[in-house]
Amino acid sequence: MYETLTYTGGIHKHEEMIELIEDLGGFVLQETISQMDLVLTLAVPLEDVVKVEQKARELLGSIKVAPMAGTEIAIVSPTLARQHLPHSACDISEYLRRYGAKDNMIGLQRGAGKGISRISEDEKRLIEEHDLAVFALGSFKDCILNKTHLFEDIDIPVVVTGAPELDADEIPSATAYISGLGRIPRRLKRGENIRALKKLAEVVEGILDQKRVDMADDPPILPSILVKTEIEYQIPAIKEVYSPAPVVSQLDGVRVKLDYDKYHDQVSEVVVDDYRLGDVSEIRKSMMYDYTLVKLLPETSII
Repeated sequence: MYETLTYTGGIHKHEEMIELIEDLGGFVLQETISQMDLVLTLAVPLEDVVKVEQKARELLGSIKVAPMAGTEIAIVSPTLARQHLPHSACDISEYLRRYGAKDNMIGLQRGAGKGISRISEDEKRLIEEHDLAVFALGSFKDCILNKTHLFEDIDIPVVVTGAPELDADEIPSATAYISGLGRIPRRLKRGENIRALKKLAEVVEGILDQKRVDMADDPPILPSILVKTEIEYQIPAIKEVYSPAPVVSQLDGVRVKLDYDKYHDQVSEVVVDDYRLGDVSEIRKSMMYDYTLVKLLPETSII
C-alpha cells in the first residue's frame, strides 16, 4: 500500500528527495517548478513515510498528505462566460489541487439558461474520462433543479455545488450536493467560503475512497502509478511533452498526453510486470486534444 504525499520546498538539492523516493520503491506522480520553488506529488510505501518526512525537514521543506493524488477530476461550469466561470469554479479547482488532485476545467457549449441548457454526447464522454466530476452551478434553487439533466446519465460520481441549502434527495442524479458555493463575483476567501470548500474536499475525498474500496473487489491487474512510470521510461516522446504532467494517473488508468494516431501503437507495446499494456487495458482516443487514454482492465477480465 502507498501513501500519497505532497512535498513543498526549494529546488536546491531536491534531487536528493527524488532519489530517496525511488530508493524506497515510490513514485513521483507530478513535479512542478516555479522559479526557485518546487512541488512534488508522490507516492511512497506506508512504512517509509517517516523517512520522507525526515528528508523533508533536512531540506527545509514540508510534507502533507495528498488524499486525492493519483486522481483526475473534471470541474464543470455551465459555460465559459463570466456569469458562470469566475470565481467559484476557479477557486474550487485551485482548492482541490491542494489535496493532490489533477483537475481540468470544462465549460459546456450550451449550458446557459435553465430552460435551454444542454450537454452534448461528446461533452459527456469527455467528462466520463475522469474519476469524478464537480458541477459548479449557480445561486438559485429553481435554476439548479432545472439543470439536473446536465448530469443525470453521467457514469462517474457527480458532486454538485450551488449557493442555496438543498437536501441531497432533491437532486437524485447527483452523488452529493455542497451548498454555499454559488456565483460569487470575488475570490472565495471569507470564512463561510473556506468552510464550504473544506466540506467539498471532505465529500470528494470520501467518494474517491469509496470508489477505491469498490475497485478492491476486482482491481485492475496493474496499478496505474506503475503504468505511468513505465510509460515515461519506455516512450522517449514523453520527454518532449512540456506539460507539468505528461502522463496523468487515474484510479483505473492513465491519460497520456501524446497524439493517439501517432503513438497508440507504442503505448500498446509498453511492458509492465511482464504484461503487454495493450493486452491488459483498453487504449482509445481521448476527447481531450486527441490524447491517448488508457483504461486498465480488471483482473477477472484477463484470461
